Amino acid sequence: MENETALNATMTQAGLNDTDLLNETIGDLHKQDDNSSGFEWTALTIAQAILLFFLAGAAEIVGGWMVWMHVRGGGGEKSDASSVVVDTNITTTTTSTNDSNVGKPWWWGLVGSIVLVIYGFIPCLQPTDSFGRIYAAYGGFFIVFSFLFGWAVDGDKPDIGDVIGGCICFIGAGIIFFWPR
Repeated sequence: MENETALNATMTQAGLNDTDLLNETIGDLHKQDDNSSGFEWTALTIAQAILLFFLAGAAEIVGGWMVWMHVRGGGGEKSDASSVVVDTNITTTTTSTNDSNVGKPWWWGLVGSIVLVIYGFIPCLQPTDSFGRIYAAYGGFFIVFSFLFGWAVDGDKPDIGDVIGGCICFIGAGIIFFWPR
């Protein structure tokens, strides 16, 4: 309490009140965005950013998919053949595993892992220095790319919830990344 009183007395002597201090702090926060370093979006930096999002998305999704195929095998839904035999109130279920669901060879996992390491370096090439903003915006791009890749490779067609959610994420990513600062 004494420290607070001393702070208030010092602020009063300096001619500052709590509102002035808050406004000054908010002003300082606004100065810390991308424009404080002189960065401005141009057609070239926008094209570079979008291209890098596509490259990062391709590397992360393909690398992750290759590891997935090595570990889990198969594509979308597993198609186990099941049959039920009923005999005098006794029900037995037999399941046979489809051979197409066996994982890919070890080198798929290795190549996928290498691609994922390469993916980790791609965002470093973005034209802006805001790590959090780059990764937050990339998340929206990644969601849409994941749906499209799953549809193209595994036949997992996005439903209406996927489409609406993906559009919201994609629009949000654009707002986060390209909002004038």
